[in-house]
Amino acid sequence: MTGVCANQQIEAMVAEGTILADPPVDPAQIQPASLDLRLGHVAYRVRASFLAGHGRSVADRLAEFEMHRIDLSDGAVLEKGCVYLVPLMESLALPADMSAVANAKSSTGRLDLLTRTITDGGTEFDRIAPGYQGPLYAEICPRSFSVLVRPGMRLNQIRFRRGQAVLNDAELAALHKDTPLVDGEAVIQDGLGFSVDLRLPGSDLVGYRAKPHTGVIDLDRIGAYDPAEYWEEVRSSTGRIILDPGAFYILVSREAVHIPPRYAAEMAPYLAMVGEFRVHYAGFFDPGFGHDAAGGAGSRGVLEVRCHEAPFVLEHGQVVGRLVYERMAEIPTQLYGAGIASNYQGQGLKLSKHFKTPD
Repeated sequence: MTGVCANQQIEAMVAEGTILADPPVDPAQIQPASLDLRLGHVAYRVRASFLAGHGRSVADRLAEFEMHRIDLSDGAVLEKGCVYLVPLMESLALPADMSAVANAKSSTGRLDLLTRTITDGGTEFDRIAPGYQGPLYAEICPRSFSVLVRPGMRLNQIRFRRGQAVLNDAELAALHKDTPLVDGEAVIQDGLGFSVDLRLPGSDLVGYRAKPHTGVIDLDRIGAYDPAEYWEEVRSSTGRIILDPGAFYILVSREAVHIPPRYAAEMAPYLAMVGEFRVHYAGFFDPGFGHDAAGGAGSRGVLEVRCHEAPFVLEHGQVVGRLVYERMAEIPTQLYGAGIASNYQGQGLKLSKHFKTPD
């Protein structure tokens, strides 16, 4: 069936050996439209990011770039600014008509923890070719904070699909008319436009900026860290802010988004030349995100923004990203936010789950 595989289909893929894992897949890894991937027991510090390339294995390329290896068994720190390669516990034996795409999990992106999946023979990050059979690796580059990791941690996730399932603009407009996808006017151009909210009701707090010199974050500690030790508050009474080159920001979308149960979505860049910044498109949006069927009633999208070479003025309502919607092959038996641990259902401006929330 054409479309993105739902949780029950992923379970079947595990049972039939399309998805292999050592140790076996934990049911908690299976999300409504994706599978969480787990770190293995060793990390390789490498000189630079790389792709295997046609006809070459990651292991062969690793021999060229490895500096040293780190045992993760008792926990180890991955340092800010360094590049690491970690073999994952999962591997694939995809049928010829099935491909996959990987992405960082929401909490990973909100820590500015660049995490990408690579494969043997791969020529793109996070894209797994139809019929791929072989191991999976995570390339990890902490950008803002050093992090403590252990085997089994889940920093990225993978979706499986058959055929072309992306909605074109006409189909997206028809879906919005039938089931509103945002709580206001929909900007549809190669996907559903996302704009930035710099006029939050009742507050001049519009975002957070990562501090340059902080302590280590243990990724297993939830709600443990004081935001003030890691983030500067970004405030504005004018509806605009100036982004500093090299700085990382957490902002929020103006739109409250709905993902109906029959669909999934992915954050993508809006326009390459829209300005001197990029929105980190770490996000998979699962079926049920922000949707009434899962108790969402609309959820804002958190924007992970990094400025490039020049200071840039970001204005309230400026379109900075887009959501690409895809059809599900089947309606998931489990929706985001409905009876599962969904940290960001109904969210507004929110840091990752590792930080304490205000009283």
